[in-house]
Amino acid sequence: MNRGDAMEWDIRVHGPRDAAASVLLLSGGLSTAEFYAEVVARPELAGLRLVAATLPGHGGSPPPEDPGVEACAHEAMKLATEHDCAVVLGYSMGANVALEMAATEGFTGPIVLLGPSFSVRDELLTLRVLDRLALVLGSLPYRIMLGFTDVALSAAQLPPERRNVLGNEVRKNSPVQIRRLIRAYLGYLRGHGSVASRLCDTGVPTWVVHAERGDGGLTAAERRTLTASATTTVVTVPGTSWFLPNEKPELVAGLILGALP
Repeated sequence: MNRGDAMEWDIRVHGPRDAAASVLLLSGGLSTAEFYAEVVARPELAGLRLVAATLPGHGGSPPPEDPGVEACAHEAMKLATEHDCAVVLGYSMGANVALEMAATEGFTGPIVLLGPSFSVRDELLTLRVLDRLALVLGSLPYRIMLGFTDVALSAAQLPPERRNVLGNEVRKNSPVQIRRLIRAYLGYLRGHGSVASRLCDTGVPTWVVHAERGDGGLTAAERRTLTASATTTVVTVPGTSWFLPNEKPELVAGLILGALP
């Protein structure tokens, strides 16, 4: 566990100490570094140092004082610097943290964004409804949501025993902390309207990855903005996928290798 000025990180470091390059893997909302197990096990990545990090406050990890995406990006930049990471890959909410590392923290290396939301419209309706209900009911909606973890994971194309492991990771979440973190995350998206142009303005080489169905998507305007950028590549994965790092680890590994300078 690494302690920053205001945040603590639960990390899992894989690969040789003398690796030619290091890559920071930022988890998604409610998930943990365990969600990258399929990716770090890929044989083609064996020569890399892979730093899988749980976003502070998620998966039962120590909550941050400041729940904002920008604050998390500030501390993630320190983590990337400490481990000399040449590439940052973020999944879901972790993708927004990676984006802010480029937009506000000076990270200039390539970034890979798996299943990102660039606006509130991109996010799952369920999450938006939970956030609204929480204004009246407090953390209760999130407590109920966590009770349906196995139902949500049943859509994942994974062996039952693996779904059980991931389900146990999700159930570590504190409903109180998740309410706070989701509120800050949606506030970040609402405040910007859309962060698609914000990403393109960084000039950082970026891969934006979504499945055809399942893990959210892009508005038509966002897709036009991204495809018009010389530094942004939009990747559409055929079929349905809710958990890209777990269901498509070979694809993710290929993106990492392709992003390395």
